[in-house]
Formats: sequence, C-alpha cells, structure tokens
Amino acid sequence: MSAISKRLGEAAWTLAEQVDALAFSPPVAHVYNPLDYARPAHRVYLERYGATRKRIVFFGMNPGPFGMMQTGVPFGEVAAVRDWMQINATIERPRSEHPKRRIEGFACTRSEVSGRRLWALFASRFTSADEFFNAHFVVNYCPLVFLEASGRNRTPDKLPAAEAAPLYAACDDHLRDVIRALEPEWVVGIGGFAKQRAHAVLGASAIRLGCVLHPSPASPAANRDWAGTATRQLIDQGIWSE
Repeated sequence: MSAISKRLGEAAWTLAEQVDALAFSPPVAHVYNPLDYARPAHRVYLERYGATRKRIVFFGMNPGPFGMMQTGVPFGEVAAVRDWMQINATIERPRSEHPKRRIEGFACTRSEVSGRRLWALFASRFTSADEFFNAHFVVNYCPLVFLEASGRNRTPDKLPAAEAAPLYAACDDHLRDVIRALEPEWVVGIGGFAKQRAHAVLGASAIRLGCVLHPSPASPAANRDWAGTATRQLIDQGIWSE
C-alpha cells in the first residue's frame, strides 16, 4: 500500500465513522453506508487506483442504488467495476435493509445507468483502467444512501438544513483530505450539486474547478449523447485535449 492510498483509506474510514454517528428523520427510513458493508471492495479501489498523485479528480454526489450501494466503488456499475477495474469482493449487508433495496453486491443484475455512462466514456478514451487512473480518480462527496419508506432514493441536497449541516461538515473535511493526498490540478464536479460543494470547499484554493453534466437518466439532456456532451465540456474547459 502506498502512502497516498493509506491516507485515502484513513480519510474514508474516518468519514464512515463520523457519518455513522448521525441521525436522519422521515421521510428517510433507511440509511446505507457502503464504506462499512462494502469496505473490502472500496479498500481495493483505493489501494489499486489511488496509490499515486492525480491530475484530475472527478467528484460525484453520493452512491446510486445499483452502483456504489452494491459495489462500494463510486459510480460503481457492476460490470465496469468487475470487468474493467477487475475488482470483486464479498459485500456484506447494511444493519437495516429496505426490503425493496436489497444488497446483492456483485451478483446485482440491475445496471446503474449513471455509472455505466461514466465508466463507458472513460473506457472509450483510455485503453485500460490503469491508463485512466494514471492521471484520474473518481470520488463521491457523501458516502451515504438515503432511502424513503417507499424505497425511493433521497439525495443529500433534499435533507433538512439541521441534518445536512453535520453531514456536509464531515464530507467537506473528507474532500479536503482527498485533495491533500492526491494533489490534483483539477477537481471536476459531476453535476450541479458536486460543483457547488467543490466551490464551497475549494473555491479559495489554487485547485482549478470544472463541471460536467451529470449522466443520470433523470436528466433529459443526459439522455441525448451524454458522452459526447461531457467530452466537449471537458475539452472546452481545458481539462482534456482534443
């Protein structure tokens, strides 16, 4: 394990402990923390791909129900993590599991569309995961999944201010730790929320901040050639070259 991946791991486990101590009220009925029950896979991700400094850190909001919630890897669409990154690990279960949102780990047959789009873009531009991670890394702002009684996913930006404040404080500290460890030139928010949090945490630093359209199928714009749009945004901002 490199010194950098060790720092990333320490930061992640500290974040997990801090957010586990928080309480959330209805309509949140279940809270999943993949940094706990999917820690073996996340540890492999950090040790294998977070061992060196990066030029670009892509920065998302929080785990999706068929992505990191299942695999422990940010935007962790099962096939991308298992086949492209060559990560596979035993995934446990959260303490309180929603009957409609079971954790199946790498046996999950549902595809996380956002993750599939994101990792497919990277796989189309780089010959291997090793080549991509040589200069890039992907991290989420918040590690938690919030589920309503219906099973509906509730994003962190919808939390009451009193509940969001301590959560954001812990996640802000984690982002600072990640940036100190990886020393990137760019932090690229994936979607508006990530861009907002990156500006709030890093806006006064020398880090260059960028943004790309979120690949969520809930966004009509993302359903019209998201890969082409995101690539053009990255090129126009000077993050990628033609």
